[in-house]
Amino acid sequence: MESWLLVRDLLDTNAMTAIIVDNNMKVVYINKTYLDILGKSEEEVVGKYVGDITPESRTLIVIKTGKAIVGYNWLINGYNMIACAVPLIKNDKVMGCFAYSLFMDIWDAKDTVDNLMGELNMYRDEVRNLYSARYTFAEIIGQVQKIQDVKNLAQKAAEHPSITVLIRGESGTGKELFAHAIHRASNRSKMPFIRVNCAAIPENLLEAELFGYKEGAFTGARKGGSPGKFELANGGTVFLDEIGEMSPSMQSKLLVFLQEREFERLGSHKPIRVNIRIIAATNRNLEEMIKQEKFREDLYFRLNVLTLEIPPLRERLEDIPMLVSYLIPKLNKNMKSDVAKISDAALELFGKYNWSGNIRELENVLERAMLLADMDDSHTITTKHLCFMKIKNENTGAICPNNLRSLIKDYEKQILVRVLEETNYNKTKTANILDIDLSWLYKKVKQYGLTSDNS
Repeated sequence: MESWLLVRDLLDTNAMTAIIVDNNMKVVYINKTYLDILGKSEEEVVGKYVGDITPESRTLIVIKTGKAIVGYNWLINGYNMIACAVPLIKNDKVMGCFAYSLFMDIWDAKDTVDNLMGELNMYRDEVRNLYSARYTFAEIIGQVQKIQDVKNLAQKAAEHPSITVLIRGESGTGKELFAHAIHRASNRSKMPFIRVNCAAIPENLLEAELFGYKEGAFTGARKGGSPGKFELANGGTVFLDEIGEMSPSMQSKLLVFLQEREFERLGSHKPIRVNIRIIAATNRNLEEMIKQEKFREDLYFRLNVLTLEIPPLRERLEDIPMLVSYLIPKLNKNMKSDVAKISDAALELFGKYNWSGNIRELENVLERAMLLADMDDSHTITTKHLCFMKIKNENTGAICPNNLRSLIKDYEKQILVRVLEETNYNKTKTANILDIDLSWLYKKVKQYGLTSDNS
């Protein structure tokens, strides 16, 4: 749900007029009911000095004084209404005025206003929850100097909320986590944090996703148009993940925005100026892409104001015990399991692994190992719960078979053993619990030699 659309739909009612004026006394929004009363089109009003539209407008006084004017009579073009004008304040500065009027013949106008303001507050909170950063610097775990240096630099970046940040690192190293933490630690933290995955959105839709569009801009465009992520994030942060996957044409448009800090919705010629921080991330070699003419050099320089190089996990193996201690309780909560720790032998095996997927892979491996430990009624992850990992032991080679067929058989045997034990080797009950054919169970019992004496 997008904030501007929610507000627009809420104010688009025949029961009231509504207008928003910025601190330059220019109209930035007016609803259809007010336009009908004025006998004007949106183009004749939006962007114009409010005093030229309604010379007696209380919005002029509210913006100058910063004080609301509530419950005054508003007579315009023969319509008698009761009106309110309230200042829009950010960081103790008046940014504009929101004024609305209710027709005097509306039943129970006060309740209508109260309900309206209640809904506005509800939508504001919902949007804030939808577009908010989740992680902080406290959740960036590690004591190795490399990660500490990057963390310190990121904390410095948070203190300068206008600086563009480029985060580089392999997949799974925690680039998004750093972006969240920078936003949360900055003075933009109360404003939206919006992530855009440049690789996941088709090229022909990415422009509309970032810049928004006007009604009728293309086939299927939503009635009334739609704001883009840049507009929704005004005052906050836009995180452009996988920036290296952006097409050359979109790179050009992003470059223009970074230079001018304004854009136009698709199908519109009205410039929209926003105040946002851009954080970009990539696991691609942008310098090599520049040589291959797949990435614009001028855009690279615009993005590369401050660069964070996140080290891969194999360069900070000393941090694994700390990461495991942090992840196990988190995974227990998600999985509703009760695995308390990992054995020293199992932890030692982690130090021999390549971790091509970095911390994301570590979390996935732990989740799988904890599932096996839980199935085994064990509160400790041991080496037998890591048999799916391709780890070579100096003396014995691979710690267990790791081809898919062997792993499936191993899982199958473990499940059969567990249920057979629970039913005291009653095969009929076992087949019913597992919802399998009894003849198939007998076949598997024979295949794996699963008897009460040999399991």
